[in-house]
Amino acid sequence: MLRWTCCLCTVGQVVHTLPEGLGVYGITPLAGEIYLLRQKERDQVEVYDVISYRLQRSLTLLDAKGFQDMTSCEHYHCVYISDHVIACIHRLDVQGAATRWPVNDKPWGLSVNAAHSLLVACPFVRKIKEFSSHGNLLRELTLPDDVTHPLHAIQLTNGQLVVCHGDLGDALNRVCMISADGRHIVHSHGGQPGSDTGQYRTPIHLAVDNNEFVFVLDVYNRRVTLLSPTLQYVRQVVSSDKLKWFPCGLYLDVQRRRLYVVDDEWKDGKITSVTSGRDVVFSV
Repeated sequence: MLRWTCCLCTVGQVVHTLPEGLGVYGITPLAGEIYLLRQKERDQVEVYDVISYRLQRSLTLLDAKGFQDMTSCEHYHCVYISDHVIACIHRLDVQGAATRWPVNDKPWGLSVNAAHSLLVACPFVRKIKEFSSHGNLLRELTLPDDVTHPLHAIQLTNGQLVVCHGDLGDALNRVCMISADGRHIVHSHGGQPGSDTGQYRTPIHLAVDNNEFVFVLDVYNRRVTLLSPTLQYVRQVVSSDKLKWFPCGLYLDVQRRRLYVVDDEWKDGKITSVTSGRDVVFSV
């Protein structure tokens, strides 16, 4: 029987909660600090110490309209923020200098690959777009027809992509491993939306560990599921009783064995109307 070794094998336990405040739209590490994104007019990016979780400083991003996700690049010492209202990516360096570039489609989930390029999920056109650090479009991948609303994608070391897709009302809510050219589904987990072990209700965000085990954030089931490198179910890592509201973002710190989960309160139960939020830190 085929066996895998997961570097993170325990059910998550809460070790810290970052302060509640306005809605949180992303969390990511950079240069030994944690960057947390909130939707407000100034000081949107809060920077915390990764050990003490104390607030170090705040950075302001001007002319931003509608945040959706945030990721970081250690190579270029910057963070990227997707803005679905003006359909652009904001690039913010550690000193707070900001630039932006158009995506020409509404951007959603973000990740950085081994080549230090930015992958942008564009759910309404079923595409993954790859950009250089300064906004040059390197390639576009159009995903298979049944991969509706791709919300986040991570590129593996072999070039394949792990993609989570499906929103409320879609026939399929899944996590798929897709060939490097974007044309073929290699493995998948999920199917018809639901709350059983093998089902999802809007899988919105992913994290992958050093052994390519996949952490899947499931919004409406309010949980994080762990899958094997071939997308077979392993266990539930975070359950709904550990969260106060709805989980919307995920970051995995393999070195410190910490899983950061964005936990947001929504007005009238709508993901587009976040009223307040926090980040919950789990040991895994």
